Formats: sequence, C-alpha cells, structure tokens
Amino acid sequence: MNSLEAKRHTLAHLLAGAVLERYPHAKATIGPAIENGFYYDFDFTGGEKPGQEELADIENTMRKILPSWSGMTGTEVSEKDAREYFKGNSFKLELIDEIVKKGEPITLYTSGDFTDLCRGGHSKNPSSDIDEKSFMLDRVAGAYWRGDEKKPMLTRIYGLAFDTKKELDAFLEKREEAKKRDHRKIGKELDLFTFSSLVGPGLPLWTPKGALLRHQLDSYVWELRDKHGYQRVTIPHITKKDLYETSGHWQKFADELFRITTREGKEYALKPMNCPHHTQIFARRPHSYKEMPARYAETTMVYRDEQSGELGGLTRVLSITQDDSHVFCRHTQVKDEFFRIWDIIDTFYGTFGFKLRVRLSFHNPEAPEKYLGTPEIWKEAEDALRDIAKERNADYFEATGEAAMYGPKLDFMATDSLGREHQVATIQLDMNMPERFDLTCINEHGEKERIVMIHCAVMGSIERFIATMLEHTGGALPVWLAPVQVRVLPISETHAEYAEKVSSALSDVRVRTEIDSSNESLGKKIRNAKIAKIPYVLVVGDKESTENTVSVESRDKGKLGVMGVSDFVQKVAEETRKRA
Repeated sequence: MNSLEAKRHTLAHLLAGAVLERYPHAKATIGPAIENGFYYDFDFTGGEKPGQEELADIENTMRKILPSWSGMTGTEVSEKDAREYFKGNSFKLELIDEIVKKGEPITLYTSGDFTDLCRGGHSKNPSSDIDEKSFMLDRVAGAYWRGDEKKPMLTRIYGLAFDTKKELDAFLEKREEAKKRDHRKIGKELDLFTFSSLVGPGLPLWTPKGALLRHQLDSYVWELRDKHGYQRVTIPHITKKDLYETSGHWQKFADELFRITTREGKEYALKPMNCPHHTQIFARRPHSYKEMPARYAETTMVYRDEQSGELGGLTRVLSITQDDSHVFCRHTQVKDEFFRIWDIIDTFYGTFGFKLRVRLSFHNPEAPEKYLGTPEIWKEAEDALRDIAKERNADYFEATGEAAMYGPKLDFMATDSLGREHQVATIQLDMNMPERFDLTCINEHGEKERIVMIHCAVMGSIERFIATMLEHTGGALPVWLAPVQVRVLPISETHAEYAEKVSSALSDVRVRTEIDSSNESLGKKIRNAKIAKIPYVLVVGDKESTENTVSVESRDKGKLGVMGVSDFVQKVAEETRKRA
C-alpha cells in the first residue's frame, strides 16, 4: 500500500470516528480507500441519518479529532474478544465470521478514541502525515451491504483525499470540467439519444442523429476488420437453456440472465453474450487446418439484468451493443491473430487521439469457483498473453481477479483529454469454450485437433464507447463522424435557392448537410451552430451567390474566409475520407 492509499484508508477510519461521535446510534460497517479518496458505510437504523447538508459538520469533526490521532496501533485479538467488542454490530460479526473461516488473524486498530476491525495499511502518525486541508467529504449515497440487494441498505459517505490541498483543488477543477462534458448532457444537446420512463431505465433510444453516429463507428470497425479477413455472421437474440448450460453461463451468469419461459414451459434466455452462439456456427461442419483461422464478426445487442441502482447514462445499460468478433484458430496461430486485432485497436483509438496501455486481466487462483477450466489451462493461457504483451513491447500491467470466467484478457485502458482512464477494447484468449463444445479442426495428419477461441470487441460496447468519446471530445466530434458536418446559413430568404445549390453539391459527395432557413438573425444562427458543435458553418449572401463561393467558419479553427464551392466540397470530402 503506497503512502497516499494509506492516508485515504486512515481517513476512512477518521470519518467513522467522527460519525460515531456525532451519531452514537450508528453502526460502522466497512470503509476502504478508493480512487481519489475513501468511503465508509453506516447503518443509521433507529436514529437520525445525515444527508448532504450535514457533511460539513462531520468534516469539521474529523479536523477537530485529527490532532489527537498521533498513532495507529494494531492489536491481534481472539475471536471471543472480537465478538465481545462488536457484540452489538451484526455487520462486524459477519466480517469476523469470514476472517475465522479463512483462518486469518483478527486485528483491531485504534487511534484516538476510535477502534475498528481492520487488516492494516494506515498512516503511522495521522496527525502529522495528513494535511487537514487535503481532504473533504464529498457526497452521501445508498449502498447495499456487501453489494447484495437482498441485504440491508446502508448510508455511504464518500470523501476525497490527496497529498496536498493543491492536488485536491486541481482534482475538483478537473471534475467541474468533466461535469460540463457529461455525455448525458452532451447527448441531449446534440440530440443523439433519449430515455423513456415507459421503456425503462438502462434502455437508451437512439435518435436519427445518434443512429447515424453509431453506424459511422460500426462501419469504421468493420472496414478495419474486413482488411483482415473477417466474415459477417448473424445470430438470434434468444437461446434455449441448453446452450448456456453447456457453455457454463447458466450456472456462472445466473443473476444477470433475462430468462424466458414459453407457453409450453420451455426455458429460454436473452443472450448476455454472443460467443456460445458463434461456436455453433463454427461447429456446423468439420474444418480442415487449411481453413483456419475462421474469423466471425457481428454487431448485435446483448442483454444483462443489472441492478437498477447501477444503471447510469450510456455507461451501464441493460441493452448493450457489442461489435463482437470470435476467431477460431490453432494454438500456433494465436500470436499472429492477437497482433492483427491489436493493430485494429491501435488504429481505431489512434484516430480519436486516445493513449492506450494494456491491463493483463488474470484469474484469482484463490477463487476457482468463479471460473471455468483447470489450473493448467489457465496457466497456459495467461503465460501466452504475457509473452504476447512482452513481444509487442506494450505498456502493460497485471491485474489478478479481472479475467472473464472462461479466460484471461488484454483490457485496453484509454486516457482521455481530461486525464481519466477508461477500459475500452478487450481481447480474450479462451481455451475453455472449445473444450466445452468440443471444437476441433482436422490437422495435417487427419486427426482432430483442439482449437482455441479469441474474443474481441473493439469498442467494448458502442454505448460505453460513445459516452467516453463524447466526454473526451466535449461533443466536438471530428468532421467524418459528426451527424451534421456542414450547416448552410442563408443571410435572407432571397439566398435560400443558392443555399440549396450549395447543400446539393455537398450532398452529392455524401457530406451530411443541413440548411438553417429559420427567421433568426445571422448572429443567432451562427451561435446555434456553435452550440450544436457543427464542424463547418457556411454563410451565403449576395456576394457568395454571385461569385459561386461560400464564407467558411470552422468550429475548430475559426473563420477561414471565402472559398469556391467546389474547393470547399473537395476539402470536406477529403477530410471525411481521411477521417481527419
């Protein structure tokens, strides 16, 4: 645990101490350090519960207590003593049960007048190590105990913490900018998507402009895949239970399945992923080694039954659109196929100016029940990914416990214009699904040879990628991607005919154009175009119509002056072709 993480963990304890001083009836449950700060969950049953307006008072109590926290003392205690200490707190008693079951030592940490059940990892001297101006309480939220909706709802208090006040202020400034760039706000302003209470949360509805945006992105991914020999496939959105029982998803994915019972009593499910269906396309006939690899790709929706409290904008939805692909190949072809996919991902994200690094997402050997397959299969697959990352000379790091249930992954992490990191594309190496479905090819010796699968979604999901990209660009989409690339502004009604002529010239080369023929002033029309973040605005009046020109203003570069219509048409068409 690094110094900042230790400070954040200590501040979680400090928060709990302050809350218990102000709300003696509260039961402290659990409070870790997290990215940018910390939180603590409390049960306020039986008494007053703080809201957002009470955070300042709790924060002041934390600062009042802090000088007395001159050390953090850890003591190992017996199970009996621990239970006695926390005898009125069922949440702590549950944690003690788990510690005992694992055979781990039970430790209590004390600073000032507050003692908590904890494994350790704190500041040695909180009063001197922690700058009292470097932290603040942020917000109050609800959270189920242990993330289980069947368990009690608790009150979670979040805090922010950094080494210095300057770093805290910088984070707050960046967060304010992020609020301005919230994809939900931008999506509404650009009229890309909407939600309906009649349809339900987590189910975005895409407008004509939003649908066009999705299509442009998907077409680009397909263009990149087409160069590498991918073939389109199409599958239904439901399946019999049998398919997922064979794949293992019925058991391991049970809580996230939308299940359907037919009028004949048969069990079906909406697909939460596409790979089991794709195995059946491959398995329709024998394949010679000469036909390998087989590369299937499809953009389609999958459906996952997320908890309503976890849904938000486009980043967490029930209907997820995946630009999904599955490569069926021999073991000797894995490296080449990974590099092909990696090239596609580098090209795609490079187009948007994202910086990428790679997370090697491996399984947690201490929780084998979460995964399919044997330890030997997992070791072989994880070693292969590690070798691939090294040979690629990638900027990578390893993360235990982040693997898919059927195989390890390369997760690509993109840094956006605000310095935030997002998980985007993923490539997964799967040796378990071919085993479960008995997928083979006929090798050079006429024998059946077990194959492997490579899963990849370049965008991850179209919804999540669009959310990330809108916030990365602030809604100022590149010319090739903008739903409306050019808006033509006739100065008066007498120039409407010429505006139509200019628009037609652009439409003839498939440049997406609209005309603002409203009765607003020219200044208002220009402001409206800027709010809509249109890449190019063309003003046409007497002079332009006489000389067959347009006055050009670029969203990104300002006024470009007067250009001939044909010159401007060629300029925008070329920028679109090059995806500038």
